[in-house]
Amino acid sequence: MAAESMKGQSVAGSPLGQDPLTGAQQGVSPAALRARLLQPEVLAGLANLTLAARAAVEGTLIGLHRSARFGFSQEFVEYRAYMQGDDPRFIDWNVYARTDRTVIKRFLGETNSHLMLLLDASASMAFGAPRLSKFRYAQLLAASLAYLASRQHDAVGLAVFDEAVREFRAPSARTGQLEGVLHLIESATPTHRTDYREPVERFRAHSARRGMVALLSDFYCDPAALIDSVRPLAFQGSDLMLFQILDPRELEPAVRESALFEDMETGEQVEVSADYARRVYPARVRRHVQALRDAAAAAGADHLLLDTSQPLAVPLREYLLFRERRR
Repeated sequence: MAAESMKGQSVAGSPLGQDPLTGAQQGVSPAALRARLLQPEVLAGLANLTLAARAAVEGTLIGLHRSARFGFSQEFVEYRAYMQGDDPRFIDWNVYARTDRTVIKRFLGETNSHLMLLLDASASMAFGAPRLSKFRYAQLLAASLAYLASRQHDAVGLAVFDEAVREFRAPSARTGQLEGVLHLIESATPTHRTDYREPVERFRAHSARRGMVALLSDFYCDPAALIDSVRPLAFQGSDLMLFQILDPRELEPAVRESALFEDMETGEQVEVSADYARRVYPARVRRHVQALRDAAAAAGADHLLLDTSQPLAVPLREYLLFRERRR
């Protein structure tokens, strides 16, 4: 029970009856999705806040964080392959008729920023109270960030991953994208081990744009290995946010006698004494968290530790205020 992963297994697939454009499950209304994932107290706390990019994401900031690169103005730049999440209105149907290839026309113009959510759905995230596991807390956080970005007309994308990418939705600002992202968040299930490289590489393969990237995980990993995984995004100029989500029992375990603990990913068991849990383990966790914080700072990323016993509205509001003051 140290800074080592405790993870497990399951796949969040796309259910039958899913809307092919929005990704939302047919029969589940947008209002129902929002009610499940967007807490009124959190939305109230976000009322006057923005998820402001820390620096210019593409060129010069205009307004909140608009920039000049690819958009939909009048100056044509290039074609690219159509990807899930793109607005079908911009498909070039003449090219499709001639070649049977679905492509998007890209123009030079102003674009908003994007927010890419990387949601760790590995087995260790299932740990916690029955009604509020680490994973449920991460789902609520991811939904709140997606809502905030969508409200300010930024493109929103999502990758749900464990040791592989289970669900992927490229950033988009088109109608229905928020509901599609919320559906994938709600339907995800913690499973398997964690590989942080997979979602980063998948995202980079679909987008070369700089923007905001939020990684939500418990980060039971080697800090140096984690930073190596996300460093390509930092080199690309992305604004990285690392949200570390832990249960209070992982920070201060209430172990009163020797107990047998099982790794939620591997099934490996280890006996832990009450003395070790009380005196040694909390210090090891604090060192691990500090190592992650230092590694994130070295890569130019934010690191925020979230305790699931604390209402989400409080730390999220404080963090957004911090970002606004720093700009």
